[in-house]
Amino acid sequence: MATRSSGPWRGGWLAGARRLPSPNEGERPAGAQVDLIVVHSISLPPGSYGGGQVQRLFTNRLDWDAHPYFAQIAGLQVSSHFFIERTGLVWQFVDAERRAWHAGRSHYRGRDNCNDDSVGIELEGLEGLRFEPAQYAALLRLCRALMQRFPIRFIAGHEHIAPQRKGDPGSGFEWHRLWRALAGSGVLLPPGTAARP
Repeated sequence: MATRSSGPWRGGWLAGARRLPSPNEGERPAGAQVDLIVVHSISLPPGSYGGGQVQRLFTNRLDWDAHPYFAQIAGLQVSSHFFIERTGLVWQFVDAERRAWHAGRSHYRGRDNCNDDSVGIELEGLEGLRFEPAQYAALLRLCRALMQRFPIRFIAGHEHIAPQRKGDPGSGFEWHRLWRALAGSGVLLPPGTAARP
């Protein structure tokens, strides 16, 4: 992919995001068209916020002995392009032009291996619980910035691209906020998610 520096972007890095490069990334396949944003949720240990453990996980620096839960994920090597804290602070771990390791075994819009042609965004939170207004505001700004850079056509949750394995971001995520804010953009959300609960 061509490297460009325009608007909020410096190459594949978003100006204003806190940059912390992860080694868990790679080249996208030749000809990959990035047209999907995948929304996730994560907290480490589950339900604990603000301790920097997610950042350590994505950079392979998590102390597996620091909490009993970490024994369940010991040795895991994953990343996401972006992580949004409860405060709305945005971190970036992988150049958006490159492939982050966030989706795993997945299928969406007729294609397998969603890591190949998607951007992953992790929200600090627990699957099924609510997210903060500051996170939605940051997510919307980030989605709009990504739509400037890539031909984004779809936004989905991890639960939609890997429904047998994953349930995040879960029932606490308010999809109607995205639907209302991005109305008219042509971006498609998963069926049944746009209606206000």
